[in-house]
Amino acid sequence: MRKSTPPDVRAPRDTASATVELEDVPFGRFHLHVAVAGSGGQFSDGYILGIIGIALTSATDDLALNAVWLGLLGAASLAGLFFGSLFSGALIDRIGRHPIFAFDMPLLAALSLAQFWTAAAWQLLLLRLLLGLVLGADYAASKTLVSELAPRKSRGRMMSVLAIAWAAGYTIAYLVGYLIAQTASGDRPWTWMLASSAVPALLVAAARLGVPESPRWLIAKGRAQEAAAMIAAKIGPHVTLPTAPAPAPAPAPATSSGAPAESGSLRALFAPALRSRTVIACVFYLCHIMPYFALSTFSPRILASLGVHNAYFGGAVYNLLLLVGAVVGMSVIDRLTRRRFLVGSFAVAAVLLLPLGILHDLPITLVIVLFAALAFALSAADTLAFVYPQELFPTRMRATGVGAAVAASRIGASISTFLLPVVVESFGIRTAMTGLVLVLAAGALACYRYAPETSGLKLGSQ
Repeated sequence: MRKSTPPDVRAPRDTASATVELEDVPFGRFHLHVAVAGSGGQFSDGYILGIIGIALTSATDDLALNAVWLGLLGAASLAGLFFGSLFSGALIDRIGRHPIFAFDMPLLAALSLAQFWTAAAWQLLLLRLLLGLVLGADYAASKTLVSELAPRKSRGRMMSVLAIAWAAGYTIAYLVGYLIAQTASGDRPWTWMLASSAVPALLVAAARLGVPESPRWLIAKGRAQEAAAMIAAKIGPHVTLPTAPAPAPAPAPATSSGAPAESGSLRALFAPALRSRTVIACVFYLCHIMPYFALSTFSPRILASLGVHNAYFGGAVYNLLLLVGAVVGMSVIDRLTRRRFLVGSFAVAAVLLLPLGILHDLPITLVIVLFAALAFALSAADTLAFVYPQELFPTRMRATGVGAAVAASRIGASISTFLLPVVVESFGIRTAMTGLVLVLAAGALACYRYAPETSGLKLGSQ
């Protein structure tokens, strides 16, 4: 009897025995499941970072928060993300992507729910730090796992779903917080706002049921038969796998002293074989995220400083364009080469921001148009952050490299969100905007000079 075609993959029509490599399998229901499950962590990250701002407005009196406490609580999750992503990557490369991917969301839900019973500022600070640690680990695990299960021809679009999910989580969190503030009865509505992040975390945990371990990681650990059996069950028996671990730029990276660096360790990232890729991954992510986070966090205040009277309307337009830009970025990321998208997005953003830094008395309409276009450009480029770092590292070091790049981005986010209001108050809004233009220009130059092309890359051929 002729075998039926698996429901989520279109088998070749010429022969039932025809085979296809894992990365050349057409996009199907299996890949959609993986993309949705992976993007859920990004949605939760955006939600948790988005809800804290409006929640702290309501919690200020209840917790007797001064400016220092507000700053600490606002930055706590970012700090946790830094440490979680930096140190979890090596662990993920050693024990696999699936353990953290499968179990971090229930932990995130428990920590989110615990915020409901917060009675003191230090308790909320501790919970926000722990939430950031869990999210940082999920960044490294989910980005790596999804990229290693994605077909190479649609990897960019598949990974871009994660960027859209983050923007959606950030936007929806603001709307939920506003709705709770307007409708909640009784004291401490902010506890309901913060605890609401448990809902998406539980939904994501359910969505991740059935997502398997990365076959590339299994093969790299000498478990090729297990990888083949899993892929046959999930996609189809006609799918073939590499018979050896994905080759690295060098078989055994060595430190500057010549001693071999342990695979899956932070030290190995800066061995000669991987050093340049590690640096460009961190520089790209840092230079992109600094203006992205600073302008998103303070968009109403920035627009007011630029003379826009209805700054909250302008901020709403800015946030809407962030979401639209992420969708458009997904549609073009596999149509442009990675280098062209990298360098071009930095250059376009710098050109859009430059008039706001050097020109005075611009028409209000032009200010809003430039700011909205900037939001669109930055958000479209944000899809690269979910694709490019994964393509720079071999399988045995991928989660470690992605974790380091995410950690660098969180350093940039923390620095820019702290410095922007300080620079605006001390030197003026145009000095702050010019500084961000220089950051974007530095990113463009670094990528033009050092970023390797990875378009159409098979994840074993770096």
